[in-house]
Amino acid sequence: MADKPKRPLSAYMLWLNSARESIKRENPGIKVTEVAKRGGELWRGMKDKSEWEAKAAKAKDDYDRAVKEFEANGGSNAANGGGAKKRAKPAKKPSKKSKKDESDDDEEDESE
Repeated sequence: MADKPKRPLSAYMLWLNSARESIKRENPGIKVTEVAKRGGELWRGMKDKSEWEAKAAKAKDDYDRAVKEFEANGGSNAANGGGAKKRAKPAKKPSKKSKKDESDDDEEDESE
């Protein structure tokens, strides 16, 4: 069974993937975290983001279409392990008696 399609990238991430190399070229020796920080600054400063927003909208449409196709072919969250990664709650352990409770129990046994 095929895996469920991955969520599409945002307009910012599409732009950052295309701009990453030029940011590295302009700033030799820059750290990965600094590339992302510089990318965020450049993105916020951009006036016209319509090209990237259009690409993101197209990617979302393609994703929605792929998800519908996936579900129509019998794909479901149960088929691929539950979809969202949720951890099962651990089973509750029986509560232990405190030492004080145990000593109270011992005294009651002795008095009988």
